[in-house]
Amino acid sequence: MNDDQPSPAAPEESGTPEGRRVIALLWDPPTTPHSRGPKPKLSHRQVVEAGIALADREGLEQVSMRKVATTLGVGAMSLYTYIPGRSELVELMLDAAYAEHGRPDPETGWRTRIDTLIRQTWALYRRHPWILDYNQARLPLGPHVLDVEECLYAAIADAGFAGSDNVAVANFIHWQLLGAGRSMIGDEREARRTGVSADAYWDARSSFWATHFDPARYPAMFAIWQAGGFDDTGNYSLDRLITWLLNAIDRVRPA
Repeated sequence: MNDDQPSPAAPEESGTPEGRRVIALLWDPPTTPHSRGPKPKLSHRQVVEAGIALADREGLEQVSMRKVATTLGVGAMSLYTYIPGRSELVELMLDAAYAEHGRPDPETGWRTRIDTLIRQTWALYRRHPWILDYNQARLPLGPHVLDVEECLYAAIADAGFAGSDNVAVANFIHWQLLGAGRSMIGDEREARRTGVSADAYWDARSSFWATHFDPARYPAMFAIWQAGGFDDTGNYSLDRLITWLLNAIDRVRPA
């Protein structure tokens, strides 16, 4: 090797110090107090759980080190002895939430496994709707998130997709589910926040149909309304979404 060439970094030295720090927290969180100094008042797990509880109550945007510290009855600066900052805390919260995600029986067929994973993800979104506000393209590289992703990739592989096609199908599922979740679960969250249900919202604007809606201008919309298409909400819509997703995947499976 040319002496002028830089030596490759050891695997454990790749990335950035910040990135290595959060990976260490995700995979090897501290479980015992420091050997020196006063015994910590809290555990790493308690801080993460407090962050999740706060996000469940008030939303992800309201999570801060100061607010989490207040709920735990400690000073904000003391939290930094457990977790470096908010961004790391949120990654830890996400991975901890994914620990609740059920996984399908690997012996069942690919359709059943994907169906189960979608429903489990939907249930997770409903328990922790703040997850929908996080950038899903940057989910943490934590053990629980990756366990769920591994189940999905394995089911898609059993459907016959490999390499980039496997990733494309996984993204197709994620994007459809995320869009549906932000619409349907997001509306439930808005109703709780404002005290105004979806039905009440539209009832308040019902004069529009008599004063401004023109069936000649919107014939397709009018036909759907006459057929009761806009009344199809709730789990029935989720069931049909899953069926259509699985059928679409089935149609493009490699021969």
